[in-house]
Amino acid sequence: VIPGRSVLEEQVKVLTETYANTEVPKPGYWGGYLVEPQHIEFWQGRPSRLHDRIIFDLVDGTWIINRLAP
Repeated sequence: VIPGRSVLEEQVKVLTETYANTEVPKPGYWGGYLVEPQHIEFWQGRPSRLHDRIIFDLVDGTWIINRLAP
């Protein structure tokens, strides 16, 4: 458990200063994926069954928000 936001903020400050002029080191076996979404949908169930469905579409570099339901 993190004691509070201030602990993380302090760590970010220290590491930002430490690696200001260099790349952050990483193990040679490190890998990853770059995910570049074009559409993201959020669904939130409600007891009334009038569930919220919100979609975000990336159009020309701008996220457009639309409600799909209810």
